[in-house]
Amino acid sequence: MASVPSVSYSITVRLEVPAGGKAVSQITHVVENAGGIVTALDVNTAGHEKLRIDVTIATRDTEHAEAIAGVLETIDDISIHKVSDRTFLMHLGGKIEMMSKVPLRNRDELSMAYTPGVARVSLAIARNPEDVRRLTIKRNSVAVVTDGSAVLGLGNIGPEAALPVMEGKAALFKRFAGIDAWPICLDTQDTDEIVRTVQILAPAFGGINLEDISAPRCFEVEARLRDLLDIPVFHDDQHGTAICVLAALTNALRVVGKDLSQVRIAMSGAGAAGSAILRLLLHAGAGDVVVCDYYGAVHLGREDLDDSLRWIAEHTNAEGYAGDLKGAVKDADVFVGVSAPNILTGDDIATMKSDAIVFALANPEPEVSPDEAREHAAVVATGRSDYPNQINNVLAFPGVFRGLLDAQADGVTQEMLLAAAKALAEVVTDAELGPNYIVPSVFHPDVSTRVAGAVREAAGGRPRTEA
Repeated sequence: MASVPSVSYSITVRLEVPAGGKAVSQITHVVENAGGIVTALDVNTAGHEKLRIDVTIATRDTEHAEAIAGVLETIDDISIHKVSDRTFLMHLGGKIEMMSKVPLRNRDELSMAYTPGVARVSLAIARNPEDVRRLTIKRNSVAVVTDGSAVLGLGNIGPEAALPVMEGKAALFKRFAGIDAWPICLDTQDTDEIVRTVQILAPAFGGINLEDISAPRCFEVEARLRDLLDIPVFHDDQHGTAICVLAALTNALRVVGKDLSQVRIAMSGAGAAGSAILRLLLHAGAGDVVVCDYYGAVHLGREDLDDSLRWIAEHTNAEGYAGDLKGAVKDADVFVGVSAPNILTGDDIATMKSDAIVFALANPEPEVSPDEAREHAAVVATGRSDYPNQINNVLAFPGVFRGLLDAQADGVTQEMLLAAAKALAEVVTDAELGPNYIVPSVFHPDVSTRVAGAVREAAGGRPRTEA
């Protein structure tokens, strides 16, 4: 897929140009000829002879940005003072901070917020530990925990390199649900150490969001923490993705007039996300699913099945199909991919049933070109922001945790995940629903509140059963 200029790779170039003449139009012309897009032009300093201007340019990637800066240097009478990568500028010093909610203007306020007054609050909590939610940040705090082993599509890059991603996650919690989230990047990939570390940190938090921990260790980490802790443990790579996929599929099926219980689903990807999507789809009523991994269809006749794959084999592929993904896609109503780029073609999508639905969610390169898929499928969704129907976990996790914290839930159930998916799907009205609009924008004002309300209601009075 050919990339297009993006704000993710935007630069600001500070130039000195002659005050008169055609310098500005020359700059725009040169940038556009080089494949960039000028998105802003600001005069920084003005004089009779010279202007100092900041030109903001969207580019395709780092190499493209460097090439455009090089081309600008060739323009007569123009000099470059500085080239700034806008994404790196945003990250200087980090993206989040801690702020006091109470004023500390004088000795009286200091003596209540800290010693000696705070001692009375500590003693009250010691006498009645349940007051910790009422009197501290616990009621609104989530730990975002990673070991840096599976960060985005970057792989095992370690805890320090994972920190900008976890900061971003924390910022999203605050922006979309008013939750105070804290990045916890652990310098260990030992399962026992991760579990023990989170266990002893847990008293300060109302929930644990596991993030970017590689499979299959992530399954064990989550399961053990759920047994140990009395607060919700949520692995967003699994359950956030599953919620968004079920919500999007619910609406896509409305578009084509099909029913979840009657369609055949071919899935690519049996890792953390794929397994969670499968479990939620089955819980929602899907009945005919074939899951494929790198070695082909998952079935009971395979000799390489670990516990996770065996569960998949036992609950899907009733006919024992043993072929590859291309064969699984043939005559399927739905394809859901959370795996690898460019493993299918438009010709493969053409073998699906009429009014097919394609969710190609590998990012940034999907399993099949969205443009090719659209030639044959009725509804296409991706994980990319430059195509309609972006499946983005930020649609789910802020609202889910808002609901869990408000309900003071002690766990996460499949019923809560189903409720979240249903609420998310219902944000899209009948009047809005269409092939290019099956999920709302992440900035839709109702997303987080609707999801939170559904989770809060589902958490009320329900016995705890594991998701």
